[in-house]
Amino acid sequence: MIRSMWTYPWDVLDIGKERVYGDLFDIAKLNSISLAMSYHAGRFVQPRSPKRKVYFPEDGTLYFHVTPELYEGQLIQPRTVSYVDECDALIRQLSNDRREKGFRLSSWFVCLHNTRIGMEYPEVTVVNAFGDHYYYNQCPSNPATRTYITTVLKDLTTNYEIDAVELESLSFMGFPHEFHHEKDGIGLNDYEQFLLSLCFCNSCRERAEQEGVQFEAVRKYVQDELLVTFERDIPQPIDPEFYSKGMNFFQDNEPFYKFLKWRNGVVTSLTREVREAVHPRTDVIFLSLVTDTAWTIGVDVNEISKVCDAVLVCCYDTDARQVGIDTKTSRDTVESSTPLLTGFRVFYPEVHSKDELIDKIRKTIENGTNGINFYNYGLIPESRLKWIGATFEVD
Repeated sequence: MIRSMWTYPWDVLDIGKERVYGDLFDIAKLNSISLAMSYHAGRFVQPRSPKRKVYFPEDGTLYFHVTPELYEGQLIQPRTVSYVDECDALIRQLSNDRREKGFRLSSWFVCLHNTRIGMEYPEVTVVNAFGDHYYYNQCPSNPATRTYITTVLKDLTTNYEIDAVELESLSFMGFPHEFHHEKDGIGLNDYEQFLLSLCFCNSCRERAEQEGVQFEAVRKYVQDELLVTFERDIPQPIDPEFYSKGMNFFQDNEPFYKFLKWRNGVVTSLTREVREAVHPRTDVIFLSLVTDTAWTIGVDVNEISKVCDAVLVCCYDTDARQVGIDTKTSRDTVESSTPLLTGFRVFYPEVHSKDELIDKIRKTIENGTNGINFYNYGLIPESRLKWIGATFEVD
C-alpha cells in the first residue's frame, strides 16, 4: 500500500534531505514522497524549519527547470521559483535516491489554481454569470489553459524521472477558496456559492454551444437566482435535497442539467489530454473532492477514473464514520481496475489525537482504499509524524 506525505520543496531544503528521510520513512513509516512542483501563494506556519517560522511562497511558480522552446508561441508562459536551481538538484537527488532506498517520488502539481497566471492572462480565467473574472482559477475550457497545462506536465515528466504526478485543481473551483481577505456580508449558502462558481467565459460558451447546450438560458437562470439572493434581508435555508440528490437536484431543469453534464465532460477530456501528454513511465493521479460533492467542481469521478491511473479522494473535515462512508462510496464509483487513494490532513482540531487518526485510517482501509496521503510534512509538529507512524499498524 502506498503511504505518502505531501511535502514542500522549501521544507526539504531547509530541514535537510537526510533528516526528512528519517522523519518520513523511520518515524512516519511512509514509503513515498509527494513533492510540490507547482504551487500557489499562501502563508504557512513552519514549526520545524530551522530557517523560518512563517513562509510566504512565490505565487504561481514552478519548482523545476522548464524547456523554454516548448512554450514558444503559447499565450501562457511558465515562471520558475527564484531558487529553482536548488529545487532542480533536489528533485534529481530524490529521483536517484528512490531507487536505492525503495521509495516512490510523486510530483504534487497544482494545475489551474494560479493567481499569478490569472492576473497576467485574465482572458484564460473563469468568468461568472455577471462577467466577473476569478483570477485564482484558469478555466479548463480555455484552449490556452489546456495547451499550457499539457505542455508543462509533458515538460516535467520528460525531463525528470518521477513515479507519478498528482493533479490538484485540474477542474473548475468553488467560489470560496481562501482568497486574500474574502468578504461576504450576505451569508451565501452552499447552493448560492455553487451558482457563483459556474463559468460562462467565451471558451465555455463556444464548447457548450457546439454540444447543444442552451448556454445563454443557463446563464440567465443563474443570474436570476442570484439576483434574488442579493436582495434578501437574511439568508434563506438551503434545500436539503441539494446535498442528498447531488447533480440530480437539477434534473427537472433540463437546460441546466445538460450544462452540468457538459461541464463534467470538459474536465474529463482535459484529464485524458494530460494522460496522453505525460511520459508513459509516470502515473497520473487525479485529486478530487469526495464523490458526493465532486460534481460541484465539474468532476465525474467514474469517468475520470477511466482516463487516469488512480484517483485520490480527500477525506477532509470529517469523522471516522464518515471516512468509511466516503471511502466506500468512492470505491464503488471508481472503476474497479483503477486504484483509489485517500487523503487526510493531520491538522488540529480536525484530528485531536493519535487514536482518532488511527480510527480514520482503519475505516478507509476497511472500505477499500489502495493508498493513503497525509497532509502536510512541514506544517505539523514532529509528534504528529509519530501519530502517522502509529497508523502503520492498521495496514
